[in-house]
Amino acid sequence: MTEILRRDPRKEWIARNRLHPEHERVLFELGQGTAVATEWMGPNGVIRKNPHGLGFIGPNGIKRIDRSGVQQAPTAGRGAGHSTTTADDRRHVEIEAPAFLVAVVPDMPGGRLSSHDRDLLGLARQLADADSERQGAVLAVVFGSHKEDGFGEAGVDRLLHLDEEVFDGYTPETRLAALSAIERELAPYYWLLPDSKLGGADLGRRLAARIQERPATGVWQIEMDDTCELGWRCTARGAAGTTDIQRALPRVALALSECAEPVSETRHAAQPMALSQALPSQLGRIEDLGQVAVDPAGVALAEAEFILSAGNGVKDWDGFHHAAKVLGATEGASRVAVDDGFMPRHRQVGATGTWVTARVYLAVGISGAIQHLQGIQSCEKVIAVNLDPGCDMIKRADLAVIGDSAKVLAALVDLVAQQREEKRDAA
Repeated sequence: MTEILRRDPRKEWIARNRLHPEHERVLFELGQGTAVATEWMGPNGVIRKNPHGLGFIGPNGIKRIDRSGVQQAPTAGRGAGHSTTTADDRRHVEIEAPAFLVAVVPDMPGGRLSSHDRDLLGLARQLADADSERQGAVLAVVFGSHKEDGFGEAGVDRLLHLDEEVFDGYTPETRLAALSAIERELAPYYWLLPDSKLGGADLGRRLAARIQERPATGVWQIEMDDTCELGWRCTARGAAGTTDIQRALPRVALALSECAEPVSETRHAAQPMALSQALPSQLGRIEDLGQVAVDPAGVALAEAEFILSAGNGVKDWDGFHHAAKVLGATEGASRVAVDDGFMPRHRQVGATGTWVTARVYLAVGISGAIQHLQGIQSCEKVIAVNLDPGCDMIKRADLAVIGDSAKVLAALVDLVAQQREEKRDAA
């Protein structure tokens, strides 16, 4: 057999084109058995490296990079970071008598664990599972009513649910009093809270002041260090995110998103527990009078939680504006729609417009230019409606609807109106 290297220009082109539908298969062939090749032999005998092989795709389609240098092994046939393990196939873990507790207070926006919360629980699992001789347990403290049923899959061993009405809404003093009671009774080894604007950052600083601890804020990495008092060292962002600061990990830490990988291989018990003593009925001086109705059209894109965004595929603009009003969504648009004069410039979403952080981003008739995808990379859930099943927005979306945008929006408006009418009849 000849030893001459044969080139396949088409495969080389596909290997460089990440958007090609056969991209991963070709990389698999070039990598000689790996799911996504990080390096392979080129046509001239030179080792080629794939710069996009660094990191792996997280559970929400977001690329993650393990800054500690320990990369997660890719799963064959799926691409880096994807796991074929389902919730039923996960290894069940139940800790009967933990040596210590790692308490996590998630934000739970909308009554469910956010991606930031799951990253925080992954960080807590690192602390709880590091010592094989002294097995720790992760305690999740949840306030008010919630809709989450996957605490075990997220890595929670013990669940303390304080569902009294006094914890609903904005009640920082009430929640602080409850955390103080947990500190006195359970004495967690660590307290982990999200360093976010949803309440975790404020509550974490209040807790640190109450128990007289100097907290670590902006934490994005931890590592074991025997020279530290508690055995861990953390790296945190300081000086407006321009400097990394290393210090011993204190008992109270406020962590950033992507501080750790969320739990994906194990399923934990999430055993309910309660405090031995009831909390006082009057715990705070602040009374939450409820939310104030705000016109979605007056909300800035950067602050909107629900955005209905239109692109070149929208032809019925009256129907689009009516749908945004019925759904209670803030209107956005792609650059093409703005340049064509259908939407004002301050409603443009993307790298050349406004970077948005909505909890739900509904893209209608938007193909997904790279600048637009950059502007929505921090959105929690992306829903795409488009006629082209191969466009980049469909690939980015968590939920995709293939169909005519006008018909989809009209059906959605009818469904919302029907549900509201049923609620009025039931009341």
